Amino acid sequence: MKKLLLVLLLVASQPQAWAQKPKIVASDKSGWHKIGETTVDYKTETDEILVIGANRFKSLQVKVTTATVNLESINISFDKGENQSVAIGKEIKAPGESRIIDLTGTGERNVKKVVFKYKTLSTAGDSNKKARVELWGLKT
Repeated sequence: MKKLLLVLLLVASQPQAWAQKPKIVASDKSGWHKIGETTVDYKTETDEILVIGANRFKSLQVKVTTATVNLESINISFDKGENQSVAIGKEIKAPGESRIIDLTGTGERNVKKVVFKYKTLSTAGDSNKKARVELWGLKT
């Protein structure tokens, strides 16, 4: 009960957290887990996903559905304030995925937040669609 109250207080004390949609990863089982998703907006060029709960991962992968996205880079924030910037520089057509991104350090890392920098591309057939970007994490 105390842990739940602490998490609620942390979220309430950060107004920007209400605009974001954290995904709680409840399982520590080995394998790939969907961490969260966001819908790419044609008006902005960045989005972020907060990670709460069982947030230890060895690798990450980005999957794109619905429409094409030019994923320029992602910035991964870990606990203790460390960051890992990863240049992607790839157009990902829907349905598609990025390469597997191994997290720096040894073993699994506590991921707190992932920020996507992208450009939404309008192509024939999906010009009226917004891309859905999913973040997946590998637990070992």
